[in-house]
Formats: sequence, structure tokens, C-alpha cells
Amino acid sequence: MTIRNYREMENNFMEEQRYLKAKKRLEDIKGFYVHLALYCFCIPILIAVNLIFSPQLHWFWFSVVGWALAIFFHWLGVFGFKKIGFNKDWEKRKIEELMQRDKNNNNG
Repeated sequence: MTIRNYREMENNFMEEQRYLKAKKRLEDIKGFYVHLALYCFCIPILIAVNLIFSPQLHWFWFSVVGWALAIFFHWLGVFGFKKIGFNKDWEKRKIEELMQRDKNNNNG
């Protein structure tokens, strides 16, 4: 195998890795929006059912608040950590920083 073939294989591998990462990210984003759409569709139905069959007790608030929290944590997992700086790149940089710090402490 020549160096050129090796580099070409490495480039193909890296391109495939980028594609798979982008595809996973797209699936995560799509999953969040499906979750949000289901919330927007189901909550009004739950409210209507509650107000029709037992208007004296507003139990729908448990569903509204609980599901909204679930959507918030889903958003945090898909978009939020990246927006506040806690993503995979942050983890990688932090690991490298800790390894360098440990190396400096052992050498000095």
C-alpha cells in the first residue's frame, strides 16, 4: 500500500465519520421537534378531556408541567449544552487540559 492510497483511505474514513456524525445530529434534532409537536397536539386534547369530564379538578396541569419539563431536558440534550458550552468539544479540550496539567505536575 502506498502512502497516497493510505491517505485516500484515511480521507474517506474521516469523510464517512463526519457524515455519520451529521446524520446522528439530524436525527437528534428531528426527534426533539417530533417530541415538541406531540406536546402541542396532545396537551390541548388532555385539557379538553379534563374540562369536559372532571371540570372541578384541573389535573391537566400535571401533564402540562411534567411534559414541559421533559421537553426542556430534551432541548437541553439536543441544543442547550452546546449553547452553554458543554459539548463534546468542551469535553475533549478539558481532558487534554487535565492531561497536560497532570503531565506538568509529574515533570515539575
